[in-house]
Amino acid sequence: MVSSKKLTQMCVTFWVVVLFCQSVQSHLQVGFYRNSCRRAESIVRGAVRHAIHQDRGVAAGLIRMHFHDCFVRGCEGSVLLDSTSSNKAEKDSPANFPSLRGFEVIDDAKARLEAECQGVVSCADILAFAARDSFDLTGGIDYDVPAGRRDGIVSLASETFSNLPPPTFNVDQLTQRFSDKGLTQEEMVTLSGAHTIGDSQCTSFTDRLYNFSGTNSQDPSLDSKYAASLRKSCPQDSTDPNLELPMDTRTPTISDVNYYKDILANRGLFTSDQTLLTNPATAREVKSNARSSSVWKRKFAAGMVKMGQIEVLTGNKGEIRANCRKEIPPARALWLLPLFSAVTSIWSATDMVRE
Repeated sequence: MVSSKKLTQMCVTFWVVVLFCQSVQSHLQVGFYRNSCRRAESIVRGAVRHAIHQDRGVAAGLIRMHFHDCFVRGCEGSVLLDSTSSNKAEKDSPANFPSLRGFEVIDDAKARLEAECQGVVSCADILAFAARDSFDLTGGIDYDVPAGRRDGIVSLASETFSNLPPPTFNVDQLTQRFSDKGLTQEEMVTLSGAHTIGDSQCTSFTDRLYNFSGTNSQDPSLDSKYAASLRKSCPQDSTDPNLELPMDTRTPTISDVNYYKDILANRGLFTSDQTLLTNPATAREVKSNARSSSVWKRKFAAGMVKMGQIEVLTGNKGEIRANCRKEIPPARALWLLPLFSAVTSIWSATDMVRE
């Protein structure tokens, strides 16, 4: 039988190891789950591939969801949390509802992961992997995603208004909002290329058709023939959320540079798209991206990796949700934290020794 003194020494040693290893793993790293859940990334890719096979439009939703997650409280999965009777969550903000889609894909990936390695892979990491896979599976490129994010426990609809850039922003406002998140103006132009896939509700751009800047006329920077076609599909004063049009008129389900070519033809759908031509520096970036699909894709991948590190929670911060829509009950979270931190820290430390 172990003496009380020996037991105390063992407990102290255990917690020293845990705390040390937590400091070692308090950063993101490629291959974070190689030992704790070796098939994690392939499982997520399988769920995304299945979803895109059913509906190619969901790819744009997953990329946008990752962006909306990272810009509010950082990349910690708060956009996935459901509202409660006492709190309106981010996903139910006008900036996200009803336009944000793909939540069921994250649910499916999480369920598959929980069946294989329970309580290991965070919802925030699932979303980062899913965004990468969505880009790759729609004609983009594959890229390594550093992982190790943990999930946040707070989600407030009110925080979306001061963090997410609306489609009415001009180039200076966009530059400032991205700068607030540690992203450069060039990266802003590059990441705006996500609009190369997906649809938009008419309500996001009808002001450009009927009452631009309170003039009761269309935006003069909008190609007249394009504007006429948009008016046919988006009647004035319509609030029907089911009225949607592709953001890229040429290849709306393929990740390519036609988005930039549309802007050069004055066929950018949003004010925030067409405004990129009003600044010499951003206009040069638009022209550069339009010339080379391969260069833009590499820049986009790099931009996504950088964006995916905004204000992440690592180490013993946050939690690993069992259900991406709900935070872990406080009592259970406190009980699980030491065990999870010890196990994942030891795995991470083992990787460092091997490397």
